[in-house]
Amino acid sequence: MDRVHEPIVRRKLSTEVFERLKAMLTSGALKPGDQMPSERELMERFGVGRPAIREGMQALANMGLLSIQHGERARVTEPTPASLFGQVDDAAQILLSTSPKALDHLKEARIFLERGIVRQAAERAGASDIAALRAILAEQRGVLGDAEAFIAADMRLHARIAAIPGNPIFEAAARSMLGWLRQYHTEMLIWTGKENLTLVEHEEIVEAIARADTEAAETAMVRHLERSRALYVHQGA
Repeated sequence: MDRVHEPIVRRKLSTEVFERLKAMLTSGALKPGDQMPSERELMERFGVGRPAIREGMQALANMGLLSIQHGERARVTEPTPASLFGQVDDAAQILLSTSPKALDHLKEARIFLERGIVRQAAERAGASDIAALRAILAEQRGVLGDAEAFIAADMRLHARIAAIPGNPIFEAAARSMLGWLRQYHTEMLIWTGKENLTLVEHEEIVEAIARADTEAAETAMVRHLERSRALYVHQGA
């Protein structure tokens, strides 16, 4: 349809308020850490009632752009990759809970992401990074037989590797994927003796990173993740 002939859609007041408020942030009129004008000021400025102001501000808060505390004026927050990924947590959990295929897609996406991350980690890791990875490995060895602690250490190791390249989007994406997968972990490795195999695989990954061997690091990571795919099972499977 020609745009000239498209019907004009009247937008809700709260939608218009949201757009105005968002413009205040994107234009730089308000910066992270600044307080928002009071509800009364905004009501007078936009000529709307309190419900529209509150709906518009809540929409910004849901996007991680505002912090709203009871009894205090809303404050502008600085968006980060972690906060942006956090906004889709609930939707991701619903998608995964209703679709076994989505879980397979997530496991595949994780392998795709982490094989690239570990190559950069091998290229860029410093002495403090290697020490941190080895410390997590030692901690994981110390909790053999404790499923919850073992898996938590596993997640910390992968998250720490994702932090090494220095790209916050890599780290946020890896952490989110780990969090989404966590509820589907069967913990079968604890009962089948595979926790020792996991430790060996982790050691191979860490030592390849320590040698700055990108090929070996990628190979070890892919082998580990391909083997561990079976540990994440949809409840309806």
